[in-house]
Amino acid sequence: MRSWQWKSFQALSLDELYDVLALRQEVFVVEQRSIYQDVDGFDRGAEHLLLHDESQDTRVLAAYLRILPPGLKYPGESSLGRVVTSPRARGLGLGRELVARGISRLDSLYPEAPIHIGAQHYLQRFYEGFGFQARGDVYDEDGIPHIDMVRTASGQR
Repeated sequence: MRSWQWKSFQALSLDELYDVLALRQEVFVVEQRSIYQDVDGFDRGAEHLLLHDESQDTRVLAAYLRILPPGLKYPGESSLGRVVTSPRARGLGLGRELVARGISRLDSLYPEAPIHIGAQHYLQRFYEGFGFQARGDVYDEDGIPHIDMVRTASGQR
């Protein structure tokens, strides 16, 4: 069974926070070999979307993202980031559903605010499928090519 949950930072249990940080480190630091400061000061002001796979005796974090209100990271723009699917849960379409849920939440909370992301460049087409458009040139962030992308309020082009 899959369980989706939105939580504020303060509502995360210690075990949930540990699982979130462990998954982000497993994928972004170890798998992608990117040495960077994952704990960046934005988690406290974010809402966190957790997807757990649950069975009778286990509960595993399968996917995660965080959303940021307008002005926290980008002036006048909301954001989503730290989009990650566990290597053990890939190929199930969870990443697409994860991003769709993040966008929907931002659209409902901040309907007038554009959504700004710093996307890994190889995912540009993926995010374009959600109405994001590239802004600026490709840049290096922690050894990985990235591109800024923006989705105007409620996906309007």
